[in-house]
Amino acid sequence: MHRVGVLALDGVIPFELGVPSRIFGAARDSSGAPLYSVATCSLDGQPVRTDADFALAVGHDATLLTAVDTVVIPPSHGLGPVKEDGVLPEALGRALAGVRPGTRMVAICTGTFVLAAAGLLDRRPATTHWRETERLRRLFTTVRVDPDVLFVDDGDVLTSAGAAAGVDLCLHIVRRDHGSAVADRVARTCVVPPWRDGGQAQFVRRPVPDPATGGTAATRAWALERLGEPLTLAALAAHAGMSVRTLTRRFRDEVGMSPGQWLAQQRVDRARHLLETTDWPVDLVAGRAGFGTGASLRGHFHGAVGVSPQTYRRTFRQGPGPLGGRLSSRR
Repeated sequence: MHRVGVLALDGVIPFELGVPSRIFGAARDSSGAPLYSVATCSLDGQPVRTDADFALAVGHDATLLTAVDTVVIPPSHGLGPVKEDGVLPEALGRALAGVRPGTRMVAICTGTFVLAAAGLLDRRPATTHWRETERLRRLFTTVRVDPDVLFVDDGDVLTSAGAAAGVDLCLHIVRRDHGSAVADRVARTCVVPPWRDGGQAQFVRRPVPDPATGGTAATRAWALERLGEPLTLAALAAHAGMSVRTLTRRFRDEVGMSPGQWLAQQRVDRARHLLETTDWPVDLVAGRAGFGTGASLRGHFHGAVGVSPQTYRRTFRQGPGPLGGRLSSRR
């Protein structure tokens, strides 16, 4: 039986702490026998504070990690020097040093910072919660941070994005270890999808600069009212009373991207809103968002969000749209 050890650090987030036990604990072979044993430890075997209003008692201290096949580190809001300076506290460093070579290392959300501080992610791909990817990149310059994916499997070291992405990662591990049939049974038992399309990008709302500020603010506000119309770079420049070259430079200074990139992002955001709030067919959403055709929308949407418009709609649909569901949502 594969042994999994979960390390609970002070400030641990209870949801993610419980994910390994729930997912791996539900994995059974065809005879119903468990495929994993899961045990939880703290550094000293004492109860740990959570980020909620309760503490948790654990059954083991960190010596547990010397005798398991997989170590899982859930996120914590008490990482202190790990997230601030990229340095492991002495007790945590000793605990990780005791892990046997060849042990599979798994981090959920900000647990990735622990693996990075231990030197286990040097020159390797990894991810973490989208809010923390820039900090991870700044602190650990040799880590190849991917901010968009739900998880990264680099063989013996795996990392995930935040919160429910830990479920995706643990299901992936079950699938890798025992095949899709077992993973699908676990997913049904836990009432979660066996596989989620796309990455973190579909959950991120990017802030748009305040239209009231900046030399291109009035042109940006004007364009936002006309996203469904053809908008050329020349038309934007003419509205702003600038040359195309000056407009492009001003856009980069004020918005951090070119006019074309900004316009595409606004149209994707408009399409996201329409997919969430209406039953309009994809071709109509494409027209109203300024993409012209459903094929163009699908290409831009998948490139920006990581999933198709229909997959996004199934995930985020908020209920009957303004047309009362009279239009079909079929493509």
